[in-house]
Amino acid sequence: MERTREVHGVTVPAFFYGTAWKEERTEALTRQALEAGFTAIDTANQRKHYFEAGVGDALAHSGIPRERLFLQTKFTHGRGQDHRMPYDPAAPPRKQVEQSFASSLEHLRTDYLDSYVLHGPSLGDRVNDVDWEVWRAMGELQRGKKTRLLGVSNVSLIHLQALFDGDGPRPAFVQNRCYARTGWDHEVRAFCRANEVAYQGFSLLTANARELKTPRIARIAQRTGMTLPQIVFNFSVAVGMIPLTGSSSAAHLREDLACFDFTLGDDEIAAIERVAF
Repeated sequence: MERTREVHGVTVPAFFYGTAWKEERTEALTRQALEAGFTAIDTANQRKHYFEAGVGDALAHSGIPRERLFLQTKFTHGRGQDHRMPYDPAAPPRKQVEQSFASSLEHLRTDYLDSYVLHGPSLGDRVNDVDWEVWRAMGELQRGKKTRLLGVSNVSLIHLQALFDGDGPRPAFVQNRCYARTGWDHEVRAFCRANEVAYQGFSLLTANARELKTPRIARIAQRTGMTLPQIVFNFSVAVGMIPLTGSSSAAHLREDLACFDFTLGDDEIAAIERVAF
């Protein structure tokens, strides 16, 4: 199983470390992930749920050359922020993107990003005018070679279809919370496959704790000798996802990366895809 994949001509690690909800432990836990072998780090310039500067501190002390890392962060609308906003909330959306992006580069101590993600559209049922202003501003950053790839997170099929039908850039990534009860976000993943968009899945374990406690999964664990997280991450890569883990355990992180070292049978992959049905 390959540990990297090509996304719009860019080599991308096949497994990301996610830094949400780490607060004051962000630096230490990010350093731990880097030491375990993770080279792709996901964060956001949203102090409410992320500590982007803590990620930057970890990167600075890691000694890993920048070119060996894949750094992904996000622009978050005002509704997703608290009072610690990384831009002037009274500024036009385009200026907010510029200010947030500049702040991210400062936090992460870099002069470019590998992936810049719109942290969810403003509304659940459409892409509105403010979203389009933000998205086009992000496209300008990509054209200026400030970020290699663009992505969107927390999106529905409606949002994706709108982005592909509009006159802005097309996303290289979708990042969604992935539920087994929706066929592991079946509709969105199918759209991504058909349109050469890489799908990043998060909360693969925490969002599916009940669905994964089944005899079918137990039999797969018995056959492979692997942990439940290893099985789920192996499955996610096998069906085309790029999984994220946010584990705070060094041992678990090493185990998670070992998910590439075994193979699930086609019948086992099919069983996991149908585990909630």
